[in-house]
Amino acid sequence: MYGDLPVNGSIAIPRAELEWRFSRSGGPAGQSVNTADSRVELRFGLAGTTAVPEPLKARALHRLAERLNDGVLTVTASEHRSQLDNRRAAATRLVALLVEA
Repeated sequence: MYGDLPVNGSIAIPRAELEWRFSRSGGPAGQSVNTADSRVELRFGLAGTTAVPEPLKARALHRLAERLNDGVLTVTASEHRSQLDNRRAAATRLVALLVEA
């Protein structure tokens, strides 16, 4: 969670290119149940990265165009009570999207 994010054997996203945001996760159980900032939003500037080779980046930009906002790919996770578990889930989703693209 604190180092580079490996995508495959030859590509890893530098930690400096990942932007993490945290907020309170909503839920049906009441106002004071989940007061920790456990909801995670992970943002990755795909269009501006140098970690992904140009041919692969161009293909990913094309395939993920519907999900990008100004070249930035955003994933969220809030299904776990723990911020750490949600960080892992968001990172896993980001990697899966990049591998699939």
